[in-house]
Amino acid sequence: MTGLTIALDAMGGDFGPKVTVPATVQALSYFPSLKVVLVGNKPDITHQLVSLNYNNASRISIVHAESSIGNDISPSQALRSSRGTSMRIALELVADGSVDACISAGNTGALMALSRSLLKLLPGINRPALVSALPTLGCHQSWLLDLGANVSVNADTLFQFAVMGSVLAEAQLGYKPSVGLLNIGEEAIKGNDLVKRCSEMLQQCSVVNYIGYVEGDQLYTGKANVIVCDGFVGNVSLKTSEGVAKLLLGSMNVHIAANPFKKLAAKCLFGDLFNMLNHLNPDQHNGASLLGLHGIVVKSHGRADVSAFQHAIEEAVQEVERQLPKKICDRLEAALLERQY
Repeated sequence: MTGLTIALDAMGGDFGPKVTVPATVQALSYFPSLKVVLVGNKPDITHQLVSLNYNNASRISIVHAESSIGNDISPSQALRSSRGTSMRIALELVADGSVDACISAGNTGALMALSRSLLKLLPGINRPALVSALPTLGCHQSWLLDLGANVSVNADTLFQFAVMGSVLAEAQLGYKPSVGLLNIGEEAIKGNDLVKRCSEMLQQCSVVNYIGYVEGDQLYTGKANVIVCDGFVGNVSLKTSEGVAKLLLGSMNVHIAANPFKKLAAKCLFGDLFNMLNHLNPDQHNGASLLGLHGIVVKSHGRADVSAFQHAIEEAVQEVERQLPKKICDRLEAALLERQY
C-alpha cells in the first residue's frame, strides 16, 4: 500500500474519542503506510492517546475543533452553522486535498449534506447514495444501496445507484457483479412505475450485469451481488433485518442462560447458528460508503465499538487504494454514452 492519509471525525458517534482513537491506533498497526488526522477536541484526543501509550506524531496528527454536530441537527442547520465542527473540518480536509478520505460516525443527514456541499457530485450523478455490505449465505457477497441518504428518487437516480454499486462491488470482488432491483415480486408485471422504468433502462445497459428483480426474502441469499432501491426502502429493510437478528439471539440467550447444561448443549448443537446470527450484527459490516462524490466518505454506525470503527477505517483505505470515485466516473460516462445511441 502506498502512503495515504485519512481524516477522522473523532467526536462523532455515541462514544467519540473513547472509540475513534483506539480504533485509529489499531488500524495503524494493520496498515504501516497509513497516516491519520484526528479532528476534534484536542485535550480529549490527547488523553486517549496517552492512555494508550501512543506517541508516534509522524503517523497521527490532531486538528482541534471547538464543537461537534449533534444528532438532533437537521441537514439544513448543518449547512448553515457547522463551521468549526469536527465533521465539517474533516470534510474540508478532503475537499482541499490534504487527506484522501473522511470517516465519521456522526449525524448521517448532516454528513450527507456537508459532503455534497463541500466535495460536490461527480459528473452525471444526481444524488449520492449510502451503500454497505450484507452478510449472505455461502461465500457470496452483496451490497445494498441506498441505505437512507435519499428517501425518494426517480428512475435515473436508481440507474445511477446501480452503476455506482456495480463499480464498488467489482472493485471488491474482482469480477463483474450481478445487479438486481429490490421489488415486491420477481415477475415483470410487479412493482411501481419507478422500478419498472429503471428495470427497462438497466436491461438496455451492457455496462451493468442486470439480472432482474430481487424480493425482500432474497436479500441475504446472494442472488445478486448488488441490490438497488431507494433510501426509504433500503433503510427500513436493513433495520428490520438487524432487529430480527437481535430478537433471535436475545430469545435464545434468555432461554439458555439460566441453565448451564442448556448453555453447553446449545454451544455444541447450535454453535453454527449462533455464529450465523452474530454475522448479521451490523458491527461486522460497519462502514457505509457515500458514493457519487469527488472524494471518499465513509459513515460508521453511531454505536460502533472499537472493532467496528476499525472496520470503517479499513473500508476507507480500500476505497482510496482502488480509486473508487474515478472508476465510478468512468463507468457512468460509458453507461450514459451507451444510452445516447
